[in-house]
Amino acid sequence: MESFEREQQLRADAESRFIDCNGFNVHYKMFGNGEAPYVVLLHGSFLSIRSWLDIMCPLAEGATVVAFDRPAFGLTSRPVPSKRNEARYSPEAQSDLVASLMTKLGMDRAVLVGNSTGGTLALLTALRHPARVQGVVLVGAMIYSGYATSEVPSFMKPVMKAMTPVFSRLMKFVITKLYDRNIRGFWHVKERLSEQTLAAFRQDLMTGDWSRGFWELFLETHHLHLDRRLKSISTPSLVVTGEHDLTVKVEESVRLAKELPGAELKVIPDCAHLPQEEQPEAFVRVVQEFVRRIS
Repeated sequence: MESFEREQQLRADAESRFIDCNGFNVHYKMFGNGEAPYVVLLHGSFLSIRSWLDIMCPLAEGATVVAFDRPAFGLTSRPVPSKRNEARYSPEAQSDLVASLMTKLGMDRAVLVGNSTGGTLALLTALRHPARVQGVVLVGAMIYSGYATSEVPSFMKPVMKAMTPVFSRLMKFVITKLYDRNIRGFWHVKERLSEQTLAAFRQDLMTGDWSRGFWELFLETHHLHLDRRLKSISTPSLVVTGEHDLTVKVEESVRLAKELPGAELKVIPDCAHLPQEEQPEAFVRVVQEFVRRIS
């Protein structure tokens, strides 16, 4: 723990802030004048705050913007859940963390912008804390596949937990070996992802006892059945997809926009799973238009 705290201090920059929330020491950044409308950015798996680097300040021209490293990623702490602490990695606990973080930062309601698994959590937060969510922007959101539908069988959990040291080492080996290829797959034009940025993302993930934190998150993965719950959502919604997204296929985002009541669909050209990185100006424009319309 002490070594991780030292790494937090060494790698934090002038804009980094930390706050204790729901058992985690959360790394976040805030931009804007501190007044509504509020926008909270939720990055995808294997990424970090860095995924929003090009759009945080432009979005803050008319809003207060907060981005944070989700549990198991970036410079947010990775405590092992126990009876002595409240840290939990389940999707539900992560959605509750969003609401608690908003409270601690003085935000009564916010627009949640979630990319990939961050989109899963944005929608789940809207379901669990509807009064706190002013709107959702779902960017290549995993609703019908991936994180939202994966599940560790309940009968396997006791065995897997008992063998945590073995499984976490195996997961560390696999992720380390496949990481670069996996991240490059999020881009439409691979050359837009520099080796320097890729290395920074890798370092953001592989901090401290990172494989143990990711293993805890993996163990809590379960089918959320969000497709069955979409009709109950009345929160204003914008669905965004990159024209060439292969991670969450464009067809899934089109389906989501049709099934989510009142949702609008925006397809951003010349990008894949991370439009905020490949086409930041276009991304900022569609998000700002949505925030202005519902504020």
